[in-house]
Amino acid sequence: MHVIKRRAALATLLASAASIASPALAQDQAPTAPARAAIDDSDDIIVTAQKREENLQNVPISIQALGSKKLDQLNISNFAEYSQLLPSVAFQSSQPGVTTVYMRGVASGGDGNHSGSLPSVGVYLDEQPVTTIGGTLDVHVYDVARIESLAGPQGTLYGASSQAGTIRIITNKPDPSGFSGAVDAELNTVAKGGIGGKAEGFVNIPLSEMAALRVVGFYQRDAGYIDNVAGTRTFNVSAPGAPLAPGYTGIVTNTALVKKNFNTNETYGGRAALKVDLDDNWTVTPSVIYQEQRSKGLFGYDPRVGDLKVQRFNADSRRERFVQAALTIEGKIGNWDATYAGAYLDRTAHSATDYTDYSEAYDSLYASRNGISSYFYFHNAAGLTIDPRQYVIASDHFKKMSQEFRVASPQGERFRVVAGLFYQRQSNLIHQDYQVANLAPLLSVNGSPGTLWLTQQHRVDKDYAMFGEASYDILPNLTLTAGARGFIYDNSLIGFFGFGRNPAYVQGAPGNPPPNAAGSSRTGVAGCFTNQGLRLRDAQLAGAGTTLLPPEVAGGPCTNLGVYNTRTGGIDPVEAEGQGVTHRLNLTWKPTEDILLYGTWSRGFRPGGINRRADVQPYAADYLTNYEIGAKTTLFGGLLRLNGAVYQQEWKKFQFSFLGANSFTEIHNGPNARIRGIEMDANLSTGGLSLTAAGSYTDAKTLKNLCGYDDPTFTCTTAGPTGQINYISAAKGTRLPITPRFKINGTARYTAPVGSGKAYVQAVVAHQSSASSDIRNKVFIGTFLDPSDPATVADPASFFNAATALGRLKSYTTADFAVGGEFGSYSLELFVQNAFDERAELSRFQACGNCGQRGYIVTNTPRTIGIRAGTKF
Repeated sequence: MHVIKRRAALATLLASAASIASPALAQDQAPTAPARAAIDDSDDIIVTAQKREENLQNVPISIQALGSKKLDQLNISNFAEYSQLLPSVAFQSSQPGVTTVYMRGVASGGDGNHSGSLPSVGVYLDEQPVTTIGGTLDVHVYDVARIESLAGPQGTLYGASSQAGTIRIITNKPDPSGFSGAVDAELNTVAKGGIGGKAEGFVNIPLSEMAALRVVGFYQRDAGYIDNVAGTRTFNVSAPGAPLAPGYTGIVTNTALVKKNFNTNETYGGRAALKVDLDDNWTVTPSVIYQEQRSKGLFGYDPRVGDLKVQRFNADSRRERFVQAALTIEGKIGNWDATYAGAYLDRTAHSATDYTDYSEAYDSLYASRNGISSYFYFHNAAGLTIDPRQYVIASDHFKKMSQEFRVASPQGERFRVVAGLFYQRQSNLIHQDYQVANLAPLLSVNGSPGTLWLTQQHRVDKDYAMFGEASYDILPNLTLTAGARGFIYDNSLIGFFGFGRNPAYVQGAPGNPPPNAAGSSRTGVAGCFTNQGLRLRDAQLAGAGTTLLPPEVAGGPCTNLGVYNTRTGGIDPVEAEGQGVTHRLNLTWKPTEDILLYGTWSRGFRPGGINRRADVQPYAADYLTNYEIGAKTTLFGGLLRLNGAVYQQEWKKFQFSFLGANSFTEIHNGPNARIRGIEMDANLSTGGLSLTAAGSYTDAKTLKNLCGYDDPTFTCTTAGPTGQINYISAAKGTRLPITPRFKINGTARYTAPVGSGKAYVQAVVAHQSSASSDIRNKVFIGTFLDPSDPATVADPASFFNAATALGRLKSYTTADFAVGGEFGSYSLELFVQNAFDERAELSRFQACGNCGQRGYIVTNTPRTIGIRAGTKF
């Protein structure tokens, strides 16, 4: 009861403090001296959200900036830590480095799959985009100038993957004015967990009056806090026929893998930047960043097993490495500013995942067929029934090249222009190997013994754009800004996915593999192209030749995802192309020096793409239109900064990703959605006391039904692709998932002089309300049922509630406290994070998408107590 009252009091206090961000006048008017002192305390006065350096209070968009001082004070080092301070941001995460970001409620759930939709939120490192599919690049935060969060469509200046917003990480640049550096270290202990810590440092070295080098290095070890406890799984072995392989009884254990605190994570790397002033007008800044992340174990716990406990039957691990080389050239052409920003990103991720849950779920679903072993004929080379557990070995290799050139007219002119050209090409080489130990070669994917299912694909996403914004001061305090971005996208996918199959196989013939294992006629090698341009299954039915064309993506047995080219006799990728225009129209009024009001009408987009399943149509681009009014105020002589925005967004035919039949990712265009919200932030500085608060309210709902099968009328009466009876999966008015209705946070810091130094105490409180994990309230199971049979569809047992099965993300409130001091060039701090040991539910997931089986809760780190020290020189 006391805990409930305490959390309610904290939430009430934060709500009364008020919260969020906004706006911009193109002319940068300097604040008064008291205002500058107050704002500089949060170290976020200058931002470059509009491709120009501007005072935060003069930028007419909803933007929050966490400056270098704030990032250091709050001990922030990764995305999960800074995102709790950004009220417009929500995310789903399964482990470090695998995070999908959402803003302002623009979330349908399930985005982030390597063959799925492009992200709806763009991420930039300095001037270069680092947005990729498969998880937001989790750049280690150290020696960072600021993090800018731009809410709402940024499609004019930032393009395709900034449909709902953009997050920008701006690093500190080399400074030729003097030598400087710092070293910081931390040691911490996690409740119910292990010992962690980090060491970080940077050095800024002037090379001449016009050149400097800045080098940063870091290492961080996050302690584990989830235990892999002993458990068993029992599989159905009651089927008559094949005897069991020696040592297999149908019961498996994980005794050899039992371990406490098994979910550890290590992050290490560095970056270097060289700044050279070629003359008074031109500067060249090449930079490079390298980061590696190694994690072990699972970062979600199974509530069926216990708090912070799981039962895993194979070793889980992930290793991610990325390198980015970037070049920024800044100068003047006449009196216009010119900027070139180019980068090449190489990101690889290798993982090994226990997939026992999938086997367990399907063993239950196939109970009427004597379990998964019987139905899928899991036999070894001797024909004996084997353990059906799967183990997934996977990798993604992302490559991204981006180039932008833009010019900007003088900032002090009445009429101002920013215009440029942009191109990016990003690719991903996808490998997923679903292994079953001792699986017979004839039941395996061709050429890969022990592989039940293989995905070997190459995806390429290209984006071309021309953009521009023009601002005109109608009056000295009234500015009209209009901008547009013309774009072309070209996305392609080619390769192999599925089971194996003997090219000589004939359904039901003696001695051939069973039809539901390597003899599958539905997917895999059965759909590969022969040298006659036919699919293998069609060639066999026609009595034609069955010689398969060689694979287009190395490592696969052949190609079944592509288009046969009759002219060349080869296979071309499946492509999705499109073009269009996004816009932004803004009116900014500054009635006084300390008050700015604005209204914005803007539009963002996300490209369409390809479904790798041949029976699922490509998905179209979706668009987000934003109507927003906001205010930015600096009050009481600069002591208080209060910003806010109110908006409505219309999301047209939103892209909706989910695990369909056999947990196969599908992407469809759903109905329209409407999102309304309020965002606020406040900063009060007086004497040694600094108070900040930020918060948001988001109301995101569908405007029409989400159907079980695509229906352009959204009445859910159009039959499915093979005659299935349609149904309403989520009724009109269903709230969009993931994003909480309320999200608020507050920080209080008091600093007082102590001798020649200063001491401080600090508290940070963050709260967010509950949210659904899945938008669907009704999903057809259909394992052995006929979805075109009215009796089947009328039977409630044929469906399950995905939102209920996965469970809601519960509301939570966390609190962090710190006490420390700075004495000369040295600093020392004692801290406690998540002081009340709250289980904040960051996301929920299941291995089996349409099974309603075992689910996991990804939570924050338990209470952490630590000490950190640093020195500057």
